[in-house]
Amino acid sequence: MPSAPPRLEDVRTALERHADNPSAFLALNTRTEYFREEGLDGVIAYRTAGRRLVQFGGPFAAAEDRAPLLAAFQAHARSTRRKLMAVQLQRDDAELYARQGFTVNQIGASYAIDLERFTLRGSKFVRLRNKISRARRSGLVVTEADPLEVDAELTELDRDWLRGKGRFAKELAFLIGERTGEAAPLRRLFVGRIEGEVIGYISYSPVYGTRPGWLHDLTRRRREAPPGVMEAINAQAVQTFCEDGAAWLHLGFTPFTGLDGEHEVASASPMVGKVVRFLAEHGEKVYPSATQVAYKEKWDPHAVLPEYLAFDGGASLGAILALMRLTNAI
Repeated sequence: MPSAPPRLEDVRTALERHADNPSAFLALNTRTEYFREEGLDGVIAYRTAGRRLVQFGGPFAAAEDRAPLLAAFQAHARSTRRKLMAVQLQRDDAELYARQGFTVNQIGASYAIDLERFTLRGSKFVRLRNKISRARRSGLVVTEADPLEVDAELTELDRDWLRGKGRFAKELAFLIGERTGEAAPLRRLFVGRIEGEVIGYISYSPVYGTRPGWLHDLTRRRREAPPGVMEAINAQAVQTFCEDGAAWLHLGFTPFTGLDGEHEVASASPMVGKVVRFLAEHGEKVYPSATQVAYKEKWDPHAVLPEYLAFDGGASLGAILALMRLTNAI
């Protein structure tokens, strides 16, 4: 039988001890549900989407408890007559899920910078340095801010940003971070201002595991912001993180990118593979993958890590659509 739902602090502790997923901190997002099993050291994060349970990341658990915890969650889903799927799995997760009968496909990749090797010097960064300089010449001032102190300003900026996306646009959810909620004090926020007005911001979340550091997560900018604002904000954050001794800056997961047949596992679905490749080529209206990857590649990341989607009981187009609705992609 599953144990009682954990407190948020217990989930955070489990992430610190066991998570090796650079996006694991997003498991603390508001409205996330949690599953534990008595006697097992770990937790599973998920959302309920109709008749489906959509798990985020793999089991955040001790090595010996990962497989038993996943098996218990599979049994829980079946006992409630819900279908189980999981998203943003890492390679080790993908192999575990394949062994336990899931259909597993690569869905995208995440990108990361080794801060010990990071530099903006050299010819490859000329354009990036020029954009940052242009933003600074416009009067941009970047500072680290307390989320509570600037909440009203950022809320207004968020509204402006969303209006710029079009009448029917919705904010993406579930696989992207927040700047509010119980976990907000654990994040770091860098804000850009011109003549005192907030023009853009980036929120960073803690990353645990073998590549510890920070996750470049939620970003917003005003429609009239000059070019280079987000790059200048991130450059200031990188400088701060380096001074603090952080090891890695993770640029986050982007779906439908970094796809390679060599990354697939034995249980991959040809149908899902075709859908993912189609979205990689034609899905810019669903998710701006090309724009995101172009921004990330500006920083010359040192690691590109495949991420996976898994289905218990076989893949289906309906499951993919359910995930897209859950994330507000459609």
